[in-house]
Amino acid sequence: MAADDYATATFSGGCFWCSESDFEKLPGVVEVISGYTGGAAADAVYQQVASGQTEHIESVQVVFEADKITYDTLLEAFWRHIDPTDAGGQFADRGNQYRSVIFYQNEAQRLQAEKSRDALSQSGRFNKPLVTEILPAMPFYPAEDYHQNYYRENPVRYRYYRHNSGRDQFLETVWGREVHPDYVKPDQQALRQTLTPLEYEVTQQDSTEPPFNNTFWDNKTPGLYVDVVTGEPLFSSADKFDSGSGWPSFVKPLDAKHVVEKTDRKLFSVRTEVRSYYGDSHLGHVFEDGPAARGGLRYCINSAALRFIPASELSQAGYAQFSHLFEE
Repeated sequence: MAADDYATATFSGGCFWCSESDFEKLPGVVEVISGYTGGAAADAVYQQVASGQTEHIESVQVVFEADKITYDTLLEAFWRHIDPTDAGGQFADRGNQYRSVIFYQNEAQRLQAEKSRDALSQSGRFNKPLVTEILPAMPFYPAEDYHQNYYRENPVRYRYYRHNSGRDQFLETVWGREVHPDYVKPDQQALRQTLTPLEYEVTQQDSTEPPFNNTFWDNKTPGLYVDVVTGEPLFSSADKFDSGSGWPSFVKPLDAKHVVEKTDRKLFSVRTEVRSYYGDSHLGHVFEDGPAARGGLRYCINSAALRFIPASELSQAGYAQFSHLFEE
């Protein structure tokens, strides 16, 4: 598809690191650029915008394929990642430079944005008025290079910032945890009957299995690792490496949406726990001592939290969409 066939949308939803990360996960989105818009000055730089010296707002420009994702879908995603009742900024970021705005590119986008806002306002989802502005698009200035793809280039710092901002905690309170028809968590009685004692202790009681004495620590077979409770896909053998720890170790999740990170203050230390999204299973922890060439992270996961599906069995197991990951 030629570049002329792409459409553009512009949103301000607080920290552009978070907005960029959220929009880039949507199928049909080609690119998300962090930047500044909404001000009269002929240029904008981070130090001035962040300190409130200009009228610019931290924003993102979303380039998308309109035949694969609609503007309405982008609007829905936008509402689900902000607090539209906060006129003073977003979460930990305060000031007009962090307020929420939809910048429309044309009359059609304006009408869709207003209709979307009115529907949300009437839904009763929020008990305070929506204050998100809908304004005509203005010149957009890309942010400095170190801000682009920040969530990918600096994953540890990004996760730390996002967690401490309170954004995800607010969103889960308002919208709740999503439900997926294919990844349903059974009740505790059923789990006790279907899981082994060790699997139950690890996933439901946050236990840790012994190193070097678990099922997958040295497994080298190509395939997919899924949540033993729900079956949601978590890790790929292509991202597995021998860390010497005695537990299965991965440089990244298969899809970041399926792995939730939480602060763990047990054992007289502060660590980052990882849990499955739909099953809320305790999986293990993530550390910063992974291979530097592959991002520097080590997802240290309990075998008892995983079920392994060999690449040759993905189709019959219902995971055919991942078969391409293991094609030579």
